[in-house]
Parts: sequence; C-alpha cells; structure tokens
Amino acid sequence: MPPKPIIDLATIDVEGCLFDIEAIRERNAQRFELEMLDRIVHLDPEAGTSAAVKEVGENEFWVRGHFPGRPIMPGILMIEASGQLCSFHCCEVRRVDEVIGFAACEEARFRGTVSPGDTLLIVGRMLDLRARLARFQSQAFVDGRLVFEGTIVGMKL
Repeated sequence: MPPKPIIDLATIDVEGCLFDIEAIRERNAQRFELEMLDRIVHLDPEAGTSAAVKEVGENEFWVRGHFPGRPIMPGILMIEASGQLCSFHCCEVRRVDEVIGFAACEEARFRGTVSPGDTLLIVGRMLDLRARLARFQSQAFVDGRLVFEGTIVGMKL
C-alpha cells in the first residue's frame, strides 16, 4: 500500500506560482534539457515542505527514445526533479547562494508512469538539514496518483 502524501494534495494549487522559472534559475544551476521544474507552487519553511510542477512536454529530449511509440519519463528524471526541488528548498530557506549536488537516492520506488502531456507534481519534506548535507522525503504525483517516492540526499558542493 502506498504511503500517504507528504502534503495534503487538495491544499496545493498546481496552476499557481510562488516562484517562476527565473526564480528557480537564481537558486538552481541546471539549464536547458536538465531543468526539471517549471514553477514552485508551495513552500512552507516552518513545516519543511515544498512542492513544484513539471509540465511534461511532447518535445522532451527523452520522448523519442524512451520508448519509441510509448514515451515514458525515465525514473532517473523523476529523481532529478525531486533533487532540484530539494536544492531549491535548501537555498531559499537558508537564503544563500550555494550549489546543492546530488549525493544519493534511498529507497526509491516507482509506482506509475509519467507521459508527455502529464503535469508532474513533486513534493518534499525536509528530514535533516546540516551545513553540508540535506535529506528530504520526496514524492511525485500525476493526477493525484503516486508515481515516485524516495529519500533524496544532497550535499553542498
């Protein structure tokens, strides 16, 4: 049985925008094909939670080859999107300009597919934030259906 959502999904406006792509770029270093977040739709520093949206397009770099005729977003890109949300959260909450790099993904589970045309909602909850290391519980949803869960570990580069 899948776990409960980290955040009550009914409280998140996936059409809203607290931080747009330009604000994300101010905090995250990824560019071009590796920008996995379109907007931040929730940030609660006191609760340690955040959420972002990725509008999965027909022209994503992976569509043609993963898999021809039935494109499915690679799981590693769901992990990357989760990592980018965690990095954004760390930089925004700490109010610092630093690069948070990917260190690990623990207990990853993929529970559904993500296809072009889907709106991917990525949510995270900070578990531990230290000077050089951050751990987040992360989940991703499409239409309220859990498609990914795992623990993302980042480290200051």
